[in-house]
Amino acid sequence: MDSQIYGALNLFIFFLTAFNVNALQQRTQISSNSVLVALLDSHYTELSELVEKALLLQRLEQTVTNHNITIFAPNNEALERQMDPEFKRFLLEPRNLKSLQNLLLYHIIPGRFGSNEWPVENVAHHNTLCVDQSDNRLPLSKGKFGENIVGGLAKVVRPDDVIRPDGLIHGIERLLVPQSVQEDFNRRRNLGSISAVLPEGAPVVDPRTHRLKKPASPAPAGSPPVLPVYDAMAPGPSLAPAPAPGPGGARRHFDGESQVKDFIHTLLHYGGYNELADILVNLTALATEMGKLVSEGYVLTVLAPNDEAMAKLTTEQLSDPGAPEQIMYYHIIPEYQTEESMYNSVRRFGKVQYDTLRLPHKVVAEEADGSVKFGQGEESAYLFDPDIYTDGRISVQGIDGVLFPVATETKVAPATAPKVVSKLRRGKLMEMGCTIAGALGHSC
Repeated sequence: MDSQIYGALNLFIFFLTAFNVNALQQRTQISSNSVLVALLDSHYTELSELVEKALLLQRLEQTVTNHNITIFAPNNEALERQMDPEFKRFLLEPRNLKSLQNLLLYHIIPGRFGSNEWPVENVAHHNTLCVDQSDNRLPLSKGKFGENIVGGLAKVVRPDDVIRPDGLIHGIERLLVPQSVQEDFNRRRNLGSISAVLPEGAPVVDPRTHRLKKPASPAPAGSPPVLPVYDAMAPGPSLAPAPAPGPGGARRHFDGESQVKDFIHTLLHYGGYNELADILVNLTALATEMGKLVSEGYVLTVLAPNDEAMAKLTTEQLSDPGAPEQIMYYHIIPEYQTEESMYNSVRRFGKVQYDTLRLPHKVVAEEADGSVKFGQGEESAYLFDPDIYTDGRISVQGIDGVLFPVATETKVAPATAPKVVSKLRRGKLMEMGCTIAGALGHSC
């Protein structure tokens, strides 16, 4: 009897669980009559494209299953012609995905507010879906001539343009930019203007030792050359473009540790390179080594993989002892190269090989799609963020992949067979002659 009761109870729990799962699946399904489907099929094509690029569809689907939403949609002209091109490039950069999401969510209110529910006298503030921002309250008010105003700036030019059971869309005349996104844009723009030092003079670097050359003292006319014979016979500079000029003159003292700290600080403020900065600071002694190299007169170019590229590294690639160091060594070129100098090189010569600190491996660069591509095959990376940091001694170029040296197959020499001493043989011509002579009755 007890077993029958427990069996019936288990069966009831099973059916209850299955019912809840089916109900949840039905609840998360979006109807074809949803306001999100209407937005994607509407004439607000620029806005719907930004929503897809911001990866917000899944989040909005979960939102409309819980309550209605009101979307204030800027028209195509506001997003295509009236937006600052520099600000649009900022929004579409992958590292600024969070800013793009906050900007779009600032235009959506979790509630249904038609044009007949607009406040008449006082300003009504409503929370937006941008809940993680301090300025997520969107004001709705009336204009001087009785028109509906959103955010204190944008007029509603198409009220109740799209009406659906789970929400509605109002067309507005301009884009609304929350204060947090504006501050991120200003910070990034200011960082780009102050991170680089204006070049004053180019340090002359010995191509053999990568050390600064001391300028020769002036010699009177007619005197023999002051350069040693070895320097006079040394090969001239390579055909690649000369490195970009650096700050200061020949007597400038380079504090390598401060410069390395400065470029790591710039990486953190630039955004999207936190993983690389963490490796340089916490996991390896590479930052200290780079500081010593710069203090001794070396110049360096760092090919910096972004966070998305570093996230693709597998445990197997990082499990070997010293793997992070070896990976980073392969991304450091003992030359000072900017985006312009590398692009000019690959355009002129097709492919260019750069030495790396992971000797004897070299990294290959070539032109691709109007940019510089490093590496070969699937493990290649494009120059994604040019000239993140350039101070004349250290150049940091952001790339969208992690590079690995091409595995070279070591050819195993075949085992030498023991020498067999054979009898001396006559030449083929002599053997042929003897055969013919034997056939004629003569002996050799």
